Amino acid sequence: MIKDPNWYRHAGSIFNTPVSRRQLLARVGTGIGSLGLAAVMGEMGGLPTGAFLASDQQSKNQLTPKSPHFQPRAKRLIHLLMNGGPSHVDTFDYKPLLKKYQGQRPKAVDLKTQRKTEGLMQSPFKFKQYGQSGHWVSEIFPHLATCVDDICFIHSMYTDLPEHVAGLLMMTVGAIQPNRPSMGAWLGYGLGTENQNLPSFISLCHKGRHSPFGPAWSSSFLPGIYSGTFVDTANLDPNKVIPNLGSPYLNRLEQERQVELLSRMNQLHLDQVERDQALEARIQSLELAYRMQTAAPEAFDLGRETQATKDLYGIKDEPTYINCGNRPFGGFAEGCLLARRLSERGVRVVQVGFAPDIAWDDHEDIMCHIPRAKDSDQAIAGLLKDLKARGLLDETLVLWSGEFGRTPTSDPSTNRPTGRDHNHYGFTAWMAGGGVKGGFSYGATDEFGMKAIHNRMHVHDLHATILHLMGLDHEQLTYRYSGRDFRLTDVHGRVVHDLMA
Repeated sequence: MIKDPNWYRHAGSIFNTPVSRRQLLARVGTGIGSLGLAAVMGEMGGLPTGAFLASDQQSKNQLTPKSPHFQPRAKRLIHLLMNGGPSHVDTFDYKPLLKKYQGQRPKAVDLKTQRKTEGLMQSPFKFKQYGQSGHWVSEIFPHLATCVDDICFIHSMYTDLPEHVAGLLMMTVGAIQPNRPSMGAWLGYGLGTENQNLPSFISLCHKGRHSPFGPAWSSSFLPGIYSGTFVDTANLDPNKVIPNLGSPYLNRLEQERQVELLSRMNQLHLDQVERDQALEARIQSLELAYRMQTAAPEAFDLGRETQATKDLYGIKDEPTYINCGNRPFGGFAEGCLLARRLSERGVRVVQVGFAPDIAWDDHEDIMCHIPRAKDSDQAIAGLLKDLKARGLLDETLVLWSGEFGRTPTSDPSTNRPTGRDHNHYGFTAWMAGGGVKGGFSYGATDEFGMKAIHNRMHVHDLHATILHLMGLDHEQLTYRYSGRDFRLTDVHGRVVHDLMA
């Protein structure tokens, strides 16, 4: 029985008044359950519970797993984004001649960067060879050094511009423009996801969104369902980690009915008008949000992990939070453990930003690399060891990268010539698992570490290689928009087969 005798007046505003699909969704709101339509329909004996889950809409779910172009080496990607530009010559690219030519400025380093630099500056850190591969690693990464035989180092990376936003955009979206889909969105578009109750792409960071903020996980002109979901690891309360999933006003049954109602109403609209991609994505997001209410709290609950696992990652009772060089960072260990938990639950891409700011941007004093390395070293090593122990490393590709490297010369711009400037001519990234050679080094910079000179590898080449490892041809993974076919690598990129196992 209908309790409100004037119910039809309220319902009429929705059903009898001509409204566009956009207006309807605006009235319903961005959260699930903000309008009690499902409750009204339930009292009217309307939609049967479970209709949505059995409807055609489920078969049209764009997150459904898709067949790759060919047999993949990796099923999922974890991107450890060291935003700010860590110095390759102080971490993984050992250059002993820097000490010999300290203070000098040979012609090889006389290249224009953002600022005027001075002479060569030796690394203040000791290097040592590790593993069967004998790879040189700086003393600031003692834990990661034990994993070198699982890592493929790329010492010949280069990019287009020595500027943070442009560099981060190139690394995350394959262009210096912010209006392109991110790599995570492209992988979701090409492959879907193995877990229909979680997003295909999740971006993690501690106490704020990492630079370059939204574009790093945006879907841009791809369907919005492939956009990354950002999670701030500073608040890992399982029930609050992703806000607005549930409704404080409706129970699960009422929410399900509401989703069913919206699905049917919008399908009727779609049958009559041309596709509205943005609103279709919003609808799928609402449906995903409903399904996430159970899956997300469990996936983000680090309390389910053993103390031994937490110790492996270096997780303490409270997340670390450090301010060095006026660039705060912390909580990276929690992000790495979450990356493992999300990956093993079928999330296609997990991006872990090191900090909300460009923390590795050490112009003033390269010694600030010490606390940054300390906050990430054990966590990254723990991630690799944990994935390997669980049999997941072979099918999970782990990428470690900044947006560029740093000069082998000192930067006097801060009146403290103990730091280094941006260097887009040559830097180091590395990958592990997912079909790459472990204990392998690809390419090289010159004898001082200024410029990539051997087997040079542009970011476009890196993206093409990652897509290949995931079973996708970067030239075939396209999307038609604004009169042309777009792809992650634009009109560039080559697959580097030499670093594949």
